[in-house]
Amino acid sequence: MVIYLGSDHRGFKLKETVSGILKGKGYEVVDFGNSAYDEGDDYVDFAKMVAQKVSFNPEVSRGILFCGSGAGMDMTANKFRKVRSVLGVSSDQVYSARHDDDANILSIAAGFIGEEDAKKMIDVFLETPFDGEERHRRRLDKMTQIEQTWS
Repeated sequence: MVIYLGSDHRGFKLKETVSGILKGKGYEVVDFGNSAYDEGDDYVDFAKMVAQKVSFNPEVSRGILFCGSGAGMDMTANKFRKVRSVLGVSSDQVYSARHDDDANILSIAAGFIGEEDAKKMIDVFLETPFDGEERHRRRLDKMTQIEQTWS
């Protein structure tokens, strides 16, 4: 599995920390930046790059996005077909989003979530499989129909 990372200036420090941890665990990590702290950058640019990659191959890739509120990254990522981004608020909620909804991008509010909680959510996000129950697949199929109708 390839993990794509992206952050703006408000998520930069946390993204850098997480990147090192994921690489240390043996994950293939592609960092779309920002590559240096830049107070004038825009979250949309980084969310777009990550979401495009996940959209192309959602079965074997995941994305993790970091910005101040997490909301901007999450909203941007969800504009792309086959992307199911979730704004993580707790490990339990992220578990549900992966297990039931097959979320493939996790957006983290670096301004509101501490480093330890973020690491826990990321571990859950990467280790929890989609359960594939019929009712969950049915709901995902309905989302796909909406994407195809309104995109």
